[in-house]
Formats: sequence, C-alpha cells, structure tokens
Amino acid sequence: MTGTKSILVIGGSSDIGHATALRYAKEGWRVALAARDIEAAQRNADDVRTRSGVETTVQSLDVLQTAQLAGFVAGLSVLPDTVVCVVGELGDQLRAQADPELATTIMRTNFEAPSLLLELFAQRFEARGSGTIVGVSSVAGDRGRASNYYYGAAKAGFSQFLSGLRNRLTLAGKVRVITVKPGFVRTRMTAHMKLPAPLTVDPDRVAEDIYLADVTRPRDVIYVARRFRLVMTIICALPEAIFKRMRI
Repeated sequence: MTGTKSILVIGGSSDIGHATALRYAKEGWRVALAARDIEAAQRNADDVRTRSGVETTVQSLDVLQTAQLAGFVAGLSVLPDTVVCVVGELGDQLRAQADPELATTIMRTNFEAPSLLLELFAQRFEARGSGTIVGVSSVAGDRGRASNYYYGAAKAGFSQFLSGLRNRLTLAGKVRVITVKPGFVRTRMTAHMKLPAPLTVDPDRVAEDIYLADVTRPRDVIYVARRFRLVMTIICALPEAIFKRMRI
C-alpha cells in the first residue's frame, strides 16, 4: 500500500476516535490510534481492522504528561497526513468548583495538553509543506454557562488556539486546521445525560463530517449538529444582563 495516506487519532480509545478511525480506514487510509487506555484503544483497533481490512496500530500516550509529547511526536515511524485530536474530559462542574485538582485536570485535558501536542504536529507539517490538523472542540466554548464553565472555558481556549493556528498555517502554506464542534454526542461520556434529540448526533456522524471536511469538502469550522450553530448564535447575542439570569 505504498503511497497510502495515513491518519493518527489522538484519543483513540473514545467512541468518536473509534468512529473516525473506521471512517478513514474504509477509504484505505493507514490508521494509528494513540490513547492512555491501551486496552480500550486496542479493542477499537481490532474492530477497525476486522471491519475494514486495514492494519491499525496502537500507541500509548497520556497527553497530560506534557514533557513527553515532543518525544512521542519525534518517535513516530510515520508522520501522518492527518492528525485528529478527540481528547476531552467533561468532568463534573459541581465537584470541580470545590476541587481545584479536578478543575485543573478538566482544563488541562481540554485545552493545555491538546494545544501543546497539536503545535508540535503543526511545526512538522509546516516543515513538510502538507498535512491536516483536526481538533474536536465544543459548542460549550461559545459562551460560558453556569452548568459547565470549567469545561466550556477550556474548550473556548482550544477553539481560539485552533483559530490562531489556522490563521498562521494558512498564511504559511498548505497545512489545514479544522475545528469541529459536535454538539451533544451519544457516547459513553454522555450516557448518564438526558440529551435533546434535535441537538444530538452519533459518533458516526461526527466522523463523517471530519472525513468530508478533510478530503472532499474543505471547511474550517464544523457544527456537526447543524441546529447548534443557530442556537449558539442566539445565545451569544443575548445581552449579559439577560443571559446571567438564565439557567442553562
């Protein structure tokens, strides 16, 4: 399969990571999954291999160990054509308010660590003159809300990082940066939540939008649950005097 393109999915143990890997594998891309939970990532890799026939590798990576990120990137046997980062931690807002350590973990997992890692890939893609970086952010970052402001603040930071990175790399050459805001997604992370059906999508839908934006229909920012773009436009337009009295 000489010349076959390759993808690296950071957060390969997740439901969205699994779906994304499978979507690309079905098109013949070589797939690598990186995750802290190696056993879960290996299960995903085995499923991708069985359903697509594409060899899928697994590598250990804890993004919170930021001192090891440069070594991880430098140690890759193949620099991928596309890297997709689906790392995230919803956390518990009420617990985080009373537990600075948990609050720190939420913010580092959703903003600091993935940003530092993707910057390393950006530098290598820029030197090569090609590549696509996909960061899965969240509509929660569009405006801070009482129900999840630690998670939302971190995702807001990540979205702004991706926006700035996109601006820099667009001016520099052929490297693309895509921001994905799925909305509510039916995954293990949200299994305990009652999700509004019109604003909720499956991991396969997220994977499809990522693949299309990367390969066939270039886009910079994707709201996977389309109605969320309108919803968040309205929410962001509300005057602060009104917004701060809302329970959302």
